[in-house]
Amino acid sequence: MTDPVPVKVMVVDDHPMWRDGVARDLAEAGYDVVAALGEGGQAVRVAAAVAPAVVVLDLQLPDRSGVEVIRGLAGTAPQAQVLVLSASGEHRDVLEAVMAGATGYLVKSAGRAEFLDAVARTAHGEAVFTAGLAGLVLGEYRRLASGPATGEGAGAPQLTDRETEVLRLVAKGLSYKQIAQRLVVSHRTVQNHVQNTLGKLQLHNRVELTRYAIEQGLDG
Repeated sequence: MTDPVPVKVMVVDDHPMWRDGVARDLAEAGYDVVAALGEGGQAVRVAAAVAPAVVVLDLQLPDRSGVEVIRGLAGTAPQAQVLVLSASGEHRDVLEAVMAGATGYLVKSAGRAEFLDAVARTAHGEAVFTAGLAGLVLGEYRRLASGPATGEGAGAPQLTDRETEVLRLVAKGLSYKQIAQRLVVSHRTVQNHVQNTLGKLQLHNRVELTRYAIEQGLDG
């Protein structure tokens, strides 16, 4: 039996000691750290070549903002899930990063175990946030979705009853593990339902899926 291929992770942070520490923790946990860089522009270019599954990104970079990097990565490495790891917990920074396409947001006060758990969950497409920030993001999506309801037209994707049930729980902010426990199914089954739903809706990650669910009124 062959060993599983390690998840490729790119680290982008302009503080060498912090960057090297994060890369070391990831390597010791079994991740393939394909690059550890200090500039956003370089990260966008390198990502096209190394195809990371996860990018751990600081927002404060010397050459461009983290939000610009997130948008750039969407073009050069669309498969990458972006986990912001920042010293800032300001609401504006969190919302701008998520709206740009970040999958999750963790503040640098997080411990090693919390960080590694966040990377693992991010690699599976889960939206991971420091405690208190998930509610902020969901609240903003509800505000944005408070306009006229889009409804489900004749051409709307047809989801199964179980896919709709999982989507409803995603909209409520539950993690995959919590959804699995609620529905008495495996974590893998929940992931499969989410991936099928993403494909049907032509969405890219859980953040977009959450917004869609809220727009459809499934968070009630």
